Amino acid sequence: MRLIAIAGAVALLTIAACAPRAAALRGTPAPARLPATELPPVHQKIVFHWSYSDRDFRASGDGAARIAPPDSVRLDLFVGSGLEGASAVLIDRDLRVAGDDKARDYIPPVPLLWGSLGRLAVPAAPDTAARAEGDTLSVDIGRDPRWRSIFVEDTLRRLELIDGDRIQQWMSRDGQHVHYQQIQARRMLDLTITRVDTVPDFDAAIWQ
Repeated sequence: MRLIAIAGAVALLTIAACAPRAAALRGTPAPARLPATELPPVHQKIVFHWSYSDRDFRASGDGAARIAPPDSVRLDLFVGSGLEGASAVLIDRDLRVAGDDKARDYIPPVPLLWGSLGRLAVPAAPDTAARAEGDTLSVDIGRDPRWRSIFVEDTLRRLELIDGDRIQQWMSRDGQHVHYQQIQARRMLDLTITRVDTVPDFDAAIWQ
């Protein structure tokens, strides 16, 4: 039993070591007032190229996100070579994913999926701290776990899930590029946006 306990402790330490430690918030204390991150008041279709990888699997292809304000998005990932893609419908905090078990790994958790579209939608928590440095505002929401959102000129650029003072998952947005990473499972999803179109209302069937 002692050997099992020691092995378990070593395994936990190894897992913890894989996740980077979160740095302290940078800058001077600031009021915890979050910038507005509502979806644009128009229907949009975003076309992108995507690539996914984990410890033993890789896939890539084209995709599209159809966005309807204030809180709905349908995400489709298409793959070639006979592999099955994935589809997801997200309405506020309700996420439904279609595809095989592996395809479900492609889709980030709800807060990080919304974050990839520039919308901050993390669980409400009473503990909030904010610091500002130049045009950058960093805000921690919650305690353990906590969500760290980083805004540059009122635009959400990065969102991290921090647990035990270590970054477990994160998402970043930089121009046409979106990157998501789950540290312990070594899952990475990259999106490169190729086109953004304003479109008429979507057919109600896409939300089914």
